[in-house]
Amino acid sequence: MKREHGRKAKKRVCAFCVDGVPYIDYKDTARLRRYITERGKILPRRITGNCARHQRMLTKAIKRARVMALMPFTIE
Repeated sequence: MKREHGRKAKKRVCAFCVDGVPYIDYKDTARLRRYITERGKILPRRITGNCARHQRMLTKAIKRARVMALMPFTIE
């Protein structure tokens, strides 16, 4: 955790662990869209605050949704 001007940065908690989500579904595009940038890139774990397990599942779900044409590969 970085210290910024004497303040300690707050540790992010995994949103999927808090909600008790056992599996991230590729068909839930509304939830997946929160984890990609405006250019279509997948946000890293250090920014989203997800745990490693859920970040791996999130990445797979986004990639599956892209292949199934539920989400775009790039946003122009």
